[in-house]
Amino acid sequence: MKTLVRNFDNLNSFPALFNEFFGEPSVSKWNPEVPSANIKESDENFKIELAAPGYKKDAFKVEVHERNLTISAEEKTENEEKTENYIRKEYSFGSFKRSFRLPQTVDTDKIEAVYEDGVLNLVIPKKEEAKPKEPKLISIN
Repeated sequence: MKTLVRNFDNLNSFPALFNEFFGEPSVSKWNPEVPSANIKESDENFKIELAAPGYKKDAFKVEVHERNLTISAEEKTENEEKTENYIRKEYSFGSFKRSFRLPQTVDTDKIEAVYEDGVLNLVIPKKEEAKPKEPKLISIN
């Protein structure tokens, strides 16, 4: 499993999400069967876009356990073609598994996932206390 986030106990100290990830070669360069991921951070949430064309929505499994987000898919297809003197069967198996370590600042109970046009989109909201706040003006007496 690839750790993508440095762990910080102080919620006010925001590390850039997935610091370690951007300093290393892409996973897809090492194994072309593993889908590439784009990771975005905003004040409200983190977003992961996972390019996985050719899968059906039901083939995906997304789980969170102890701040580990695991995305996997497995699909099997079988095609059979018969002609007068020729029979051909083709089997196709596809599977992958990617894991990401989530920071303590996210609300794992509210993660949403949508698969559309070959891309699995995950929205991982931040906890309220982790979101940036406006500076508080303190009056001087």
